[in-house]
Amino acid sequence: MKDYIYKLQMTVRDYECDVEGIVNNANYLHYMEHTRHQFLLSKGISFIELHKRGIDAVVARVNMQYKASLTPDVDFLSCLNVVKEGVKYVFTQDIYRLPDMKLCVRGKVETVTVVNGKLAESPEMDAMFAE
Repeated sequence: MKDYIYKLQMTVRDYECDVEGIVNNANYLHYMEHTRHQFLLSKGISFIELHKRGIDAVVARVNMQYKASLTPDVDFLSCLNVVKEGVKYVFTQDIYRLPDMKLCVRGKVETVTVVNGKLAESPEMDAMFAE
């Protein structure tokens, strides 16, 4: 496993699985989004508070590669790194099954900030990601 700046452990809930008994593909997006939000909170930034001040981080593009399936009641580790590329914040996010650390999903999520309704840079977000 490579190095990550943030890791979050979660557990698959049975209602997240489809008829085949595996996590429905769309739920991996939820796991990754929850990880990004928790990462922001770990840096002292509330996604909700940003929105109240007119700053919205929005997803512009997602690319996901499914490698192995998660199943009900399985613990997993959702990991991320982030870099700034122009006005985009590019998150590389991987999900590993526990305890064997089998890579289940590899994702690349590109986000941008919209400030008061316009695509713009956010000094607060830049400062957080500069670390």
